[in-house]
Amino acid sequence: MLPKKDILLLKHLLVHKKNEEIKTILAKLHPADIAEMLGEIKNVNKKIFLRLLDTEKAAEVLEELEPSERLTLIEDMTEAEIVKILENMSVDEIIDLFQEMPNRQVEKLLSRLPGSYYDELKTLLKMAEDTAGGLMTTDFVYLFSDITVSDAIDVVRQFGQDAETIYYLYVVDEAKHLMGVLSLRELISAPRHKKICDIMHKKVVSVDVGLDQEEVAKTISKYSLLAVPVVDKQNRLLGIVTVDDALDVMEAEDTEDIHKMAGISPEEDVVLTSSIWGASKKRIFWLVVCLLGDLLSGMVIDVYSSILQSVVAVAFFIPVLMATGGNVGTQSLALAVRGIATGELNTKNLTAFIKEETLAGLNVGIICGLVLAVVAFIWQKNIHLSMSVGISMGIALMFSAFIGILIPVLFNFLKIDPAVASGPFITTVVDVCTLVIYFTFSMAFLSRFSGKLGPGFGPGI
Repeated sequence: MLPKKDILLLKHLLVHKKNEEIKTILAKLHPADIAEMLGEIKNVNKKIFLRLLDTEKAAEVLEELEPSERLTLIEDMTEAEIVKILENMSVDEIIDLFQEMPNRQVEKLLSRLPGSYYDELKTLLKMAEDTAGGLMTTDFVYLFSDITVSDAIDVVRQFGQDAETIYYLYVVDEAKHLMGVLSLRELISAPRHKKICDIMHKKVVSVDVGLDQEEVAKTISKYSLLAVPVVDKQNRLLGIVTVDDALDVMEAEDTEDIHKMAGISPEEDVVLTSSIWGASKKRIFWLVVCLLGDLLSGMVIDVYSSILQSVVAVAFFIPVLMATGGNVGTQSLALAVRGIATGELNTKNLTAFIKEETLAGLNVGIICGLVLAVVAFIWQKNIHLSMSVGISMGIALMFSAFIGILIPVLFNFLKIDPAVASGPFITTVVDVCTLVIYFTFSMAFLSRFSGKLGPGFGPGI
């Protein structure tokens, strides 16, 4: 992380137009630090700083930024300047940038790039953005199986400079069918006269070009890979997905899940939204759903209004029951969504997980119910009310935990993103169930023992 004083120094130098000193400082900084610094300054100054970098460094800095931020920085550049930067960027990063641009601008830039770039980028742009094909890069080193180790080292020296990574070297036949893999360490430590086919690993973890990007990231994580090869239906090697891209995907997917669980549309960046309406529209759908759900809660209260008219104290405990039930439901929801996302929750352990969470909810409910029953008795001096409150709490929390698990599991079974079972949605469902449970037990206890109610609890109060 770049110290605050260094950022202030660069701003000071920029104000006084000491460009040469700025260039000297920027040349020594890591691209990630420069990208972080750009986030601290105004857009106009960002563009000035970018122009003070050499083309290669500017490309590296842009690769550290989000595609939408890159677009803002290069919007005032000429096509020739943009093309120079693109020639120094990795293919997958260029694709990410092009996906943010209008088609007409993309075509213009493609036409000015070298012919090899044009064909390659044109093919990749046709791939779905959220698949292995849309995520992969074609900047990698592959070796033919029939060459010697000595020849392979020469290939790595020749093409390794422009590759995204050379830690894994993929072995192919003449038709580019994936045959094996070996590490750079294994290559340089092998006898020079040996054939590549004799030292390669024939079991290769690969992903299909159409596989969802989240599954690609899970594959890389599962096998602790630095990169994974992407193949077509005929097992032809098309590209690779590197671990840094997988981490970006996992971060984006986790962010999307958090947004959905909070009842926010994940279409855009929530923090840096473009307008007030943009911020509003991402929240409005689930808020309207919750509004209708809360009206349903109001209808439940209306159905049981007679008991509230007779025993006003019943209403005193509605907020604590609803709030606690909502909290337990949201906790179970978070465990379920995360378990589904990581693959830890599956058909083999689903029944045991639901049982465990439901019983955990019951245990918590018993403890909270006892505490609330004691408080209710001390406060209202009525054993029947305190019993109805305590029992309702215990059963409501058990149901809340069960619902918090059940809904995302059902959504996942129906091929709907389980994160859509958001916190506000779960809370609304739990609120309605909690009210029904509470009023049912209150009516059962208080009506049955109506003749034995304490002072101040008679009908009409």
